[in-house]
Amino acid sequence: MSSAKREKYSFSTEIIRKLIHLNAIYIVLIYEFFGKGIALLVLTIALIIALEIEYFRIEWGKKIPLVQVLFRQKEEKTLGGHVFLGIGAIIVISVFSKEVALLAILMTLVGDTAAAIFGRIYGKHFIPGLKNKAIEGVFAEFAADILIGIIYLTLFIGNITPMYWIILITMSFVATMMETLCSKLDDNLLVPVFSGFAGEALIFILPVLIVAA
Repeated sequence: MSSAKREKYSFSTEIIRKLIHLNAIYIVLIYEFFGKGIALLVLTIALIIALEIEYFRIEWGKKIPLVQVLFRQKEEKTLGGHVFLGIGAIIVISVFSKEVALLAILMTLVGDTAAAIFGRIYGKHFIPGLKNKAIEGVFAEFAADILIGIIYLTLFIGNITPMYWIILITMSFVATMMETLCSKLDDNLLVPVFSGFAGEALIFILPVLIVAA
């Protein structure tokens, strides 16, 4: 989110939430070093455990020690964002090519964190009609998406070709727009799926355009 100006929980709680959020980078590392099958297996097991915990938390009203305070007010009786992140990650890894899937996951993790923190600290100009969305947070997210994409592609791909630049910028734009405009559905699901779809579509479209030209 671009800003949490009106959220009741403290900034320190938001920092803890985002640090936990960033821990999901393990998904990227597992995929890179152990392959798609192992990544999906680990994600599926983690999702099943999360759903079991959510069942007791929501259906039975059980308080989860230590982590209960990290749930937002709107998540008290609904699935937490980590569940939607797991579902989104499973979808993109299952359907999209490796690079696109991992870029989509990284943008979901890093972009969201940058938007929330910068929106809270520097957010002074809020977008009309969008609750708690600071322009500073939006630009921070887009820049963070581009940066994490460059780091990933440099480390694991090596040479960033013009096609990858187009894919990276487009995915960053889509991820930022979904994060900014999403208010009712969970962005942890929509950001990776929509940005990943945009990147995967470009993989098929760009070669055709180049040949046609």
